[in-house]
Amino acid sequence: MATYKELKAQAEALLQQAEAARRAEIAAVVAEIQAKMREYGITLADLRGGAKKSRSRAAVAAKYRNPATGESWSGRGRAPKWLADEMAKGRARDEFLVG
Repeated sequence: MATYKELKAQAEALLQQAEAARRAEIAAVVAEIQAKMREYGITLADLRGGAKKSRSRAAVAAKYRNPATGESWSGRGRAPKWLADEMAKGRARDEFLVG
């Protein structure tokens, strides 16, 4: 029966062989892909072309501003708490328009 050290050495040798085989296979696949790309005139941009580009949204300018704190709101979506609180006190939303 093999000793622990012998088995450990065999395992290390197998790992090195497996890594060498992996590198060789990767090199062959890369060469094959490059040959196909040259044959069909495919560029890297063609490979990326399937993914949709995300459009970034432009920031919306502030429409309302809290003069006490400087907080602002674009007027889109739900009104912020500071504006809702001021309106609950009886103030008009128009008082906070950025002018």
